[in-house]
Amino acid sequence: MNKNQIRDVRIFSATSKMSQPIADATHEISEIAFYVLELETAGGITGQGYLLSFHYSPAAISGALHDIKSFLLAHPFAVNETLKMKAEYEKECEYFGNIGLLRWAQAAANIAMWDAYGKSAGQPIHRLLGSNGKKIPVYGSGGWLSYSDDELLDEVMNYKKRGFQAVKIKVGSPDIERDLARISKAREALGPYVSIMIDANQGLSVPSAIKLSDAAKSLGIHWFEEPVKNTDFAGYEIIRQKTGISLAMGEREYDDCALKELIRRNALDLWQPDLIRIGGVENWRNSAALANAYHIPCLPHYYKDYDVPLLATIENPYGAESFDWIDGIIDTPMIIDNGYAIQRDGAGWGFSFLPSALKEIK
Repeated sequence: MNKNQIRDVRIFSATSKMSQPIADATHEISEIAFYVLELETAGGITGQGYLLSFHYSPAAISGALHDIKSFLLAHPFAVNETLKMKAEYEKECEYFGNIGLLRWAQAAANIAMWDAYGKSAGQPIHRLLGSNGKKIPVYGSGGWLSYSDDELLDEVMNYKKRGFQAVKIKVGSPDIERDLARISKAREALGPYVSIMIDANQGLSVPSAIKLSDAAKSLGIHWFEEPVKNTDFAGYEIIRQKTGISLAMGEREYDDCALKELIRRNALDLWQPDLIRIGGVENWRNSAALANAYHIPCLPHYYKDYDVPLLATIENPYGAESFDWIDGIIDTPMIIDNGYAIQRDGAGWGFSFLPSALKEIK
């Protein structure tokens, strides 16, 4: 057996030490939880890939991960055969549909394979793929609608004290005045030099998004994420035309179809691929290249510990979203200095989950 061939696969669950109930405009989240897929090669190298699951559909997620575990053990893939694995697994999954939960499982395996491949080569991912040498800015994310005003201000001011130069807060309250009050209080506390972004998580109508955008202009909003449903392409076009506000979206997408349509409509300013939903490293980078061809920077969703290395390999990186959720359960938390991420030097993704934080799912 080739020493880089996969010989074992394990599945774990994990919960953030920061887990607490939170809510945005469209979701109430009871738990910050994850699944971790770990594979081992014949040469004894392990690789991990994780996905953010919250409390949703645990049986379905576990089932999808166990299905790809069986597939990987039944096929002699080497860890550098990520594209071959993807093509073969998509044939396997076609009957029930590749877009959706089955792609999440495939992406977790893809990420774990890249981790093991980097370790086998003794290289971090950003060097393995060819680093552009650029420093990657990160912004502090959160600002949940479930927060009290004091909790909101504590969070954004903590980001400022840590050197972050931009923060994002949630909007989409039933009362637009509450959104404006929260943004205003954040701006007053942060001062004029920290950028503020807002995220409605698809929770507004087009008229409400236009009203909020116009009302918040004087507060210096840097960009507006997911103001309306991700399929409302005309809505994005209208909001951008009528308000001039910069629009960001992409985290809900399993392919680049929405990106192409928004490019056609001149209705997007920042592309936000989610590494898991879009299917892993190659799909993520391909979508970023397409966006760049139309001068749209890449600002990916959530997975900073994967996104920061990947952003260092593309032509037009804008920055990464930062949550601290896994920092307490991994061996090498990412260092952020004055609003910029410090690339890890360790091989692969440069971090692993602590064994004590993992619960194996048989």
